[in-house]
Amino acid sequence: MTTSVSPRRTAASEPSRGRHSGPAARNAPRIGSVGTAVTENSYTQRELIDRFRITDPKIRGVFLSGSIERRHLTLPPVGPDGTLVPEIQGELLAKHTRVGVEMGSRALLACLEGIGADLADVDYLCCVTTTGFLTPGLSARIIRHLGIDPSCHRADIVGMGCNAGLNALNGTAAWSAANPGRLAVMVCAEVCSAAYVFDNTMRTAVVNSLFGDGAAAIALIAPDSDTPDPDAPDRFASGPAAPAATPRILDFSSHIITDALDAMRYDWDDDQNRFSFYLDPEIPYVVGANAEQVVDRLLSRAGLRRSDIAHWLVHSGGKKVIDAVRVNLGLTRHDVRHTTGVLRDYGNLSSGSFLFSYDRLLREGAVRPGDYAVLMTMGPGSTIETALIQW
Repeated sequence: MTTSVSPRRTAASEPSRGRHSGPAARNAPRIGSVGTAVTENSYTQRELIDRFRITDPKIRGVFLSGSIERRHLTLPPVGPDGTLVPEIQGELLAKHTRVGVEMGSRALLACLEGIGADLADVDYLCCVTTTGFLTPGLSARIIRHLGIDPSCHRADIVGMGCNAGLNALNGTAAWSAANPGRLAVMVCAEVCSAAYVFDNTMRTAVVNSLFGDGAAAIALIAPDSDTPDPDAPDRFASGPAAPAATPRILDFSSHIITDALDAMRYDWDDDQNRFSFYLDPEIPYVVGANAEQVVDRLLSRAGLRRSDIAHWLVHSGGKKVIDAVRVNLGLTRHDVRHTTGVLRDYGNLSSGSFLFSYDRLLREGAVRPGDYAVLMTMGPGSTIETALIQW
């Protein structure tokens, strides 16, 4: 079956209906570049059920549903009996620390390379994670690991789940706007293979079939008011990230579905003696039913309609979640092609998933000056986060 793609109106093809054209918008924080990283080893879903020796046909069916082909994971070693060695909570936290710092550092370096910057340029670092709790957090550990200036401003966003990337981007953009000309970087590092429970139940099977390890970093720069070209990040205008590839961050909109506060949660499992993630089977429909109001609120403040949006970068939360959002927002399968592509190739990467989709959009070369995009993430709370950007 072929999917028809309706033409999208953009500011490049007709006069913009948006309100973002004044001096404040021109000096809004811009996305300089994005960098991504994954762990070394990847596995197909069939390889995973064989490694975990899953024989239950229902659980095997969850893994082999077809929406995910491969995921990057950091599995425990195989013991003398040929089974994977069980990991206690302390070992999982150690894995989260080791892999999170390594992946996050590689993503950050790739991000800096995209704008021709180096570690000495980083003035603010925000690190996001949900797959482990550390004190001090990933920001301090990455600063030490890479040798970033210890006077770098930093923040850690912990425990907010898959929506946390946009929550943290909101705060990072605010810092950037308050410090024009200075480089702010946000890193999402999720070691989902350090946050699993295996007990042969359908509840844990859904979680174990879905998530993968990955990290993503995004660089923001707000142009100085004295910069001759307000459409370019001033310090790095001559770097690899050309001005046309640096969209402005225009607005954010958030919505907490308080009636579904416990529908997605990461809490302690007394039976397993470790943390365990829970997903309510109804969550795709709950998120889908609430998607319209938060998106329409975001767009109405800009004087835009959904038909004005050229690109949709939705969190790769799972096939049912993506379908529910797509149907409720009236999107085509083409609109969410990068969302489903990331899910297929990596699984759900939690807070950094939308940045993997953003990276694919740029590599596709489909963006034109004036295009609007909506970024959208969903997670515990239950929460929907959105952002509006424009090239």
